[in-house]
Amino acid sequence: MDLKKIENAVLDILEAIGENPAREGLELTPSRIALMYQEIFSGINKNPEDCIEVFKEEQHEELVLVKDIPFYSICEHHFLPFYGKAHIAYIPKEGRITGFSKLVQVIEVISARPQLQERIVKETADTIMKVLNPHGVAVVIEAEQMCMSMRGIKKPGSVTVTSAMRGAFMNSPALRQEFLSLINK
Repeated sequence: MDLKKIENAVLDILEAIGENPAREGLELTPSRIALMYQEIFSGINKNPEDCIEVFKEEQHEELVLVKDIPFYSICEHHFLPFYGKAHIAYIPKEGRITGFSKLVQVIEVISARPQLQERIVKETADTIMKVLNPHGVAVVIEAEQMCMSMRGIKKPGSVTVTSAMRGAFMNSPALRQEFLSLINK
């Protein structure tokens, strides 16, 4: 990541909005923003598939759910944050499982880049399906979009829900309902 280029761009933005980038309080802002971007966009050029380590377990083929995973991302349309919680479930096949934290890491890598909420659920479900080859995957994300809360329509507190269902979760209404009821407890 080119931190100096980010700093120069922030200086240009500050000047363009009529601010004095040399005034006290703003003089370190360009370098602060460059370091912040380095952190919050750390998922760029990372492959979320690398997060998942596959283990073999004795034929466990029952639902595995990690819910209420906090996440943060930046909307690629307005470069404002959106944040909320993710729920990830899968049903292992042939004993292929992964650590619970590995599922969380997939969300962290995928959300640590300019994103869309719809893309995060899709990429997360597709990544888990590809690497684990389970019977099915379900991902639901509930998030508040700051581009909708603090600008535009200005409706703070509104939550957008997106989902991606793969395999057994797509094909079985009963399984999908079990997943949805578990995340809403």
